[in-house]
Amino acid sequence: MTTQHDLATRFASLHSPGSPLALANVWDVASARVVAATGASAIATTSAGVAWGLGAADGNHLSRTLLLEQLARIVAAVDNVPVTADIESGFGSTPADVADTIVRVLETGAVGVNIEDASVAPASPDQPLRTIADQAARLGAARAAANHAGIPLYINARIDVFLRRAGEESGRLAETLDRARAYLDAGASGIFVLGVSDAETIAALTGAIAAPVNVGGGPGGLSVAELGKLGVARVSMGSAIPEAAYALVDRAARELLATGTYESVRKSFDYSVINGLMKG
Repeated sequence: MTTQHDLATRFASLHSPGSPLALANVWDVASARVVAATGASAIATTSAGVAWGLGAADGNHLSRTLLLEQLARIVAAVDNVPVTADIESGFGSTPADVADTIVRVLETGAVGVNIEDASVAPASPDQPLRTIADQAARLGAARAAANHAGIPLYINARIDVFLRRAGEESGRLAETLDRARAYLDAGASGIFVLGVSDAETIAALTGAIAAPVNVGGGPGGLSVAELGKLGVARVSMGSAIPEAAYALVDRAARELLATGTYESVRKSFDYSVINGLMKG
């Protein structure tokens, strides 16, 4: 029998610089089963997709209870596949709150988390991130909670310096690296940097960070193979797939109302395929 500890160990081993773990992020049971059926080695949730599907905006607006309930459904829906969860800022104002969230995440059977350093209530538009010390304390609490549970949880520490355009552009790489070092010292397993797409910056990140580096992937960006050559260990599509799914709903509805035709949904799963996945 594969244990949660086994799944956590396996998930960590999938992070190999130069041979990235490619994650097509999911948001519900159906999307999780579709991705698992492709042979994906791991399942990752998108906080945006989960929130939108449950009627909330992304960005710490969904309640922890609703997220955990959805996460439990996703974990239960996939067999012997490690699941990692985007838990936004960790749900809570204190490190103790984050630790409690980690305990509850582990109870769902998940084996990894993303925790971002964007502030829920920034002091000013010029300071959109938590301080390094504050975020390090939150990550340290997360690690301590996982250690207490006896699970080698993969903690993917997301750094939003580039995404939030924090500080002067010239200092963002140095700030990101400073944060990465502090977060790894606090117990993070890997570093996730959103908002970077150019090869030079990505290579600088992977060259200086002594842990697996995760970046985002999407239309117009570098391919997984190209990112692998830059030393990236993990590529996440994030909210790109639910964005595309809801865009299809929009196109189909507009076509139907405007012309009474149905071409927008011509390329789709046969009913029996998706229905069969739900019987698994």
